[in-house]
Amino acid sequence: MPTPSPLKVLFAASEAAPFAKTGGLGEVVGDLPRYLHALGHDVRVVLPRYYSIDPGRYGLRRLAGTLVVPMGIIGPMYCGVWEGRLPKSEVPVYFLEHEGLYGRDGIYGVDNVGFMDNDNRYLFLSKAALELPKMLGWQPDILHAHDWQTAAIPVLLNTSHRDDPLVGRAASILTIHNMQYQGEFYPGLMEVLDVGWDQFTFLGLEKDDRVNLLKGGIYHATLLNTVSRGYAREIQTPVYGWGLEDVVRERAADLYGILNGVDYAEWDPATDRLLPATYSADDLSGKVLCKRALQRRFGLPERDVPLFGVVSRMVPQKGTDLLAEAIHDILRLDLQLVVVGTGEPWAHFFFGGMAHRHPDRVGCFIGYDNALAHLVEAGADFFLMPSAFEPCGLNQMYSLAYGTPPVVRATGGLDDSIENFDEAALTGDGFKFWSHSAAALYDTVGWATWTFYHNPAGLAALRRNGMAKRFTWQEAARTYDELYRKALQRKQGE
Repeated sequence: MPTPSPLKVLFAASEAAPFAKTGGLGEVVGDLPRYLHALGHDVRVVLPRYYSIDPGRYGLRRLAGTLVVPMGIIGPMYCGVWEGRLPKSEVPVYFLEHEGLYGRDGIYGVDNVGFMDNDNRYLFLSKAALELPKMLGWQPDILHAHDWQTAAIPVLLNTSHRDDPLVGRAASILTIHNMQYQGEFYPGLMEVLDVGWDQFTFLGLEKDDRVNLLKGGIYHATLLNTVSRGYAREIQTPVYGWGLEDVVRERAADLYGILNGVDYAEWDPATDRLLPATYSADDLSGKVLCKRALQRRFGLPERDVPLFGVVSRMVPQKGTDLLAEAIHDILRLDLQLVVVGTGEPWAHFFFGGMAHRHPDRVGCFIGYDNALAHLVEAGADFFLMPSAFEPCGLNQMYSLAYGTPPVVRATGGLDDSIENFDEAALTGDGFKFWSHSAAALYDTVGWATWTFYHNPAGLAALRRNGMAKRFTWQEAARTYDELYRKALQRKQGE
């Protein structure tokens, strides 16, 4: 059987680690292209050059010429383009430099308040992604858009760019990382999008008399995917569809769930240079040293009690409100809790206050520190993820690798990736609860705490089972390869 020919794939996204990252989207765009490149594909990435991205630090070089981007009623806009590489790869990354749009602090906003011109900032990114191949003299087979920020790309491909000689024949993939954020703006954005007002309909970009970019992308993309099979099912329901569940159900036959992977070169307790001691499933002595280091880091007594860790955005999606509601009951148990994260201001004050009032039980760090995140994964006995919804989640996968059984709400990727503990059979690798309630969270933390004190064989099995599990980007990349070829076949059949 002949080997399938390599494909040319352009990723367009608002984030890519390590250059710009607020969550799972940045991780995916920073990792997946490298593994697709390893399969032989010509993969490239385009994203804004936020001014936090230092060209000198990342060895970027400025390309000759200026990219002209048509912005409808605004007229043509211009940007410079910098070129770099994804770390540990030869995957090119192109950074769009426009001081007026991207020359500011923050990616999407400051202090949880979005920038007023995010509509133009990301419509510019979508349109620039379609103009960039002209500057490069490169014809992509696949345009891979991510979330609402680049969801206009499938719309543009099916309308204004349908006959474009370089991109008109490309198939489009839209990956939905988070359905909650949809890119809803005033109707006048149609004049900037410039695809004709006939697209501003119930079966197009219109929702509640506003432009909804994600809705348009869902309707127009050649194929769709989310980052877990569970989330692909959930977004077809009113609870998780955020008003677009009917639109998703219309395209259910074209929707796929592909679980994200883990970069085990970075997340491996046996080789992790950020830890005070390394360890493996065969020798967990280093994990004990990591626990003591974590307790010292937060000024907690170095006691042999269950230590629960949280590394998270402090927002309702992540169950921060559930943890706040349950924490007084949880602290009646003989345990310790460390919380690392940033998000809504109330959560900063609340968890900071809990650490102040219970210095022997609770530690809190407001912000993100990568080395500290690694130490929490290694030093904690259990990892808490009480999410209201979780498209995929990565920390539960890191936790398994580090022998730190996760306590998760069974939703989306958490449900897909964690097997509930069976005390009789000694199977499973974590603790799951289904009800979105503080009581359910408390009960499950209690179950994990009881296991720590009274079921050492069960705890050992949980750690052993979790550390044997793998979620590789190689496997995810092969599945995306199949999705790309399906999309290209569909496009060529039109």
